[in-house]
Amino acid sequence: MSRIQAGIIALVLAGLSCAGQARGQSDHTAHLIEGAKNERRVVWYTSLNLTESKILFDAFQKTYPYVQPETFRATAETTLNRILTETRAGRWEFDAVGMSQVGTLAHYKVLAPYVSPEAAAYIAEFKDPAGYWTGYSSNYYTLGYNTKLVSPNEAPRRWEDLLDPKWKGKISIDREEYAWYAALLEAWGKEKTHRFMEALARQNVQWRKGPVLIAQLMAAGEFPIGVVYVHRIEEMKKNGAPVEWAHTLDPIVVGINGIALSVKPKNPFAARLFIDFLFSKDGQEIIRARGRIPARSDVEPLSPNMSISKLKLKAVPSDIGLRSDYIKDFRRIFGL
Repeated sequence: MSRIQAGIIALVLAGLSCAGQARGQSDHTAHLIEGAKNERRVVWYTSLNLTESKILFDAFQKTYPYVQPETFRATAETTLNRILTETRAGRWEFDAVGMSQVGTLAHYKVLAPYVSPEAAAYIAEFKDPAGYWTGYSSNYYTLGYNTKLVSPNEAPRRWEDLLDPKWKGKISIDREEYAWYAALLEAWGKEKTHRFMEALARQNVQWRKGPVLIAQLMAAGEFPIGVVYVHRIEEMKKNGAPVEWAHTLDPIVVGINGIALSVKPKNPFAARLFIDFLFSKDGQEIIRARGRIPARSDVEPLSPNMSISKLKLKAVPSDIGLRSDYIKDFRRIFGL
């Protein structure tokens, strides 16, 4: 067989493989649509705000007009407690849930594994190995700095740079930044993390409440450096604020908002259809348009520096809601 013939056969086989994959996904969707038309509704519990929930629902209904979405919206902690209270009473009101503590729900066995066909476009760091959840959006924790107070040459490039004596009393962190602490433990191990945190505790950290407030105060010049959200810094930069963030941290900590299927959904077809839509490129581009960080790897990032392939990412442990020792250790180290 000539090389040309072999090449033609390889191309034909590749084409057939792609066609088979597309047909498989199409068959999967057609099956869900058939069931969803009979159910006609889907109930989603979420910590996403009402405006963003409505935008996603409107787009979903435009594609699937025969399904009426309903939502319960609250903080992740409130949503978690509501689901546990309802399910312990034998009530399964939610079909799908989206929030940062889906890993905790998996522990309580109220979620069913579901691997969407769209999940192939997500990196392993953003998926549960057992298939109980996949991240649909994320928050990147990084070091931000005021460019009027800190030059690019002296700006921190590593977490360890915060230990330089010149930054003493000039660093702000959320006093409940347990997720950041937990992710560094996972990435660095206990010995290195505790050594770093104990040295950081001697830097007279300026404690505030919330990365968004910290970014605002940092931009206003109250302090030069803070642990902040990347997407918030990018938004502020577009509005002319004198802020920038460190692209070279190892790791950049990622807080994941995941979505998962109820173990006893009343509307199982519509729930899966909604999850697939949220994970699709169209759904992820809606999330991006709202200024949030999409989790899908083939969706354009908010800025070129935020490309998943360029950053060293480490997800917050999915069981953080079950680990009170993270909180105790953090508070002990910093005397909070």
